[in-house]
Amino acid sequence: MDAEIISVGTELVLGQVTNTNIPLLARTLSTLDIKAPHQVTVMDDQEQIVTAIDNARQRASLIFVCGGLGPTTDDVTLKSTAAALGTGLKTDDQHWEWIKGTFKARRIEMLPENIQQARYLAGGTPLANPVGLALGSWYEQDGLVVVVLPGPPAEFRAMLEESVQPRLVEKYGTGRRIASRTLNFWGRPESQLMDEIEAATEQFQDMTVTSYVQPSQIQVRINVYDLPTAQANDLLDQVTAAILAVERPYFFGVGDKCTLVAEVVEQLRARRQTITGAESLTGGLFQSTICSVPGASNVFNGGFVTYAAGAKEKLLGIEPEVIAKHGVVSSQTAAQMAEKSRELLDADFALSFTGVAGPDDLEGHPAGTVWLGLAHRGQPTKTKELHLAAYLGRQAVRNLSVQYGLQMVFQALQG
Repeated sequence: MDAEIISVGTELVLGQVTNTNIPLLARTLSTLDIKAPHQVTVMDDQEQIVTAIDNARQRASLIFVCGGLGPTTDDVTLKSTAAALGTGLKTDDQHWEWIKGTFKARRIEMLPENIQQARYLAGGTPLANPVGLALGSWYEQDGLVVVVLPGPPAEFRAMLEESVQPRLVEKYGTGRRIASRTLNFWGRPESQLMDEIEAATEQFQDMTVTSYVQPSQIQVRINVYDLPTAQANDLLDQVTAAILAVERPYFFGVGDKCTLVAEVVEQLRARRQTITGAESLTGGLFQSTICSVPGASNVFNGGFVTYAAGAKEKLLGIEPEVIAKHGVVSSQTAAQMAEKSRELLDADFALSFTGVAGPDDLEGHPAGTVWLGLAHRGQPTKTKELHLAAYLGRQAVRNLSVQYGLQMVFQALQG
């Protein structure tokens, strides 16, 4: 069967926000052998939303309407969907009381419009939102199913996984067995990675391999079709082994939610080792990334942000002659930043970042020039020079620097 996805948001139409919900939803549907060949984006406008739903009803029996469930005047998705379906809205009184209690506990003034977030399509079922305020809706009418979900990615993902996917399985499970496994890779161009994987897996049947590029990694999904569970798992194991026989140096974990930083933190925790950071151009981004992982306190006690040369000398004890002779953008400075920070906090690892985020040059080095330093207790300090694409922008240079730094730590942990 076919589904249709309607994304609502003027910011999406104008290209101000990247829509990450559509690929997530499409992948979820594909596991149930449901395709979504029509994916439409409209503005926060009732007429456009109604027209999109009317058109979708001619093509699909499962329609998702995503975004625009907030309390502001431009959040018209729910009432527009109700108008298109010829129904009204109901208030979930229990959820409304919960919203009021939440605002009171947070000491935030609540406006009357917030009641919109406790409403759902009359004749349908409210869908719980585990990480947000706005309810979703599941509505069925004469063989048509309409699912309304909020747009913020964290809320969308949580509701899809916890509130929607079980209903989809119950209603649309066809008996066709689709087993999947996601492998995560870094440091490899997608085209080269997939060409090598295709060659390594050409002998296998009843399976497909697809890729999904994310900002810091490439996810490779293996799908196995119509096999009993034991045989499907065996085939997944065989395909995984064939892929890793070629791509092992670039592999860091299994699972849709696997990230390089989470793997680094987990491996450090398992070894009872600690890490610190000394950052210049990244301005604390590496340490913030480490601390985004639950349990980071087991491996991270603190670190340093030494943006100016004077701060590097005063806080870390970098020798002034090193900076005077080699500059702040140098292998020598990166090495001392890592070594001094590791010693100061008695950590097992220390990662340093110094370079030029841009847009201007520094010390004759163009934007995108970055030096990383990795100090490892009992091991020689390593440094690495990066030449990142400055045209991507200052923040992208900083983000990529952190990811390359995490790769250095991950590689050291494998040794």
